[in-house]
Amino acid sequence: MPIYTRTGDDGETGLFGNRRVPKEHARIEAYGTVDELNSFLGLLRSEPLVPDFDGRLKSIQDALFEIGADLATEGGRASLARIVPHTAQLERWIDESEAKLQPLRTFVLPGGCREASLLHVLRTVARRAERLVWKLSHEIGDDPKVALPKELGIYLNRLSDLFFSWARHANLQAGVADVPWTRG
Repeated sequence: MPIYTRTGDDGETGLFGNRRVPKEHARIEAYGTVDELNSFLGLLRSEPLVPDFDGRLKSIQDALFEIGADLATEGGRASLARIVPHTAQLERWIDESEAKLQPLRTFVLPGGCREASLLHVLRTVARRAERLVWKLSHEIGDDPKVALPKELGIYLNRLSDLFFSWARHANLQAGVADVPWTRG
């Protein structure tokens, strides 16, 4: 069976449940950006990483895949069993990372070592995914048949915070200073 189906050749795609929507639909934008985020995580995981850190990234990838499935399903909520406790785990990882860092005294620019730079890309894509999830949530409204769980947006918010902290921590471990923003 070929990978191409030709069913999207008219500019529409199918959601889980077989409803067809335009490819530029807010739901497609949201889960497509979550998929993009997951792909960038795969790029980071192709780098030489400490096994524990790689395991953490894999757990995030698994969670993002489930979030994407919920976004592709009107009324999807299956990811919540994983996402709610994993959000608390993200907060513990943030606290653990921040405890090793000096307090920020200025804004920092994306950059530093390669790992930190990749984490900053992840941070910005996570922020975009979060914005698109909230946009979709506001467009859908509160109809319980199709409403998005707010926990999806909360997870993506924490995830972007985590990537920022991990980027700073990667620079610290590499002996590379964060890139400070300087006012023009």
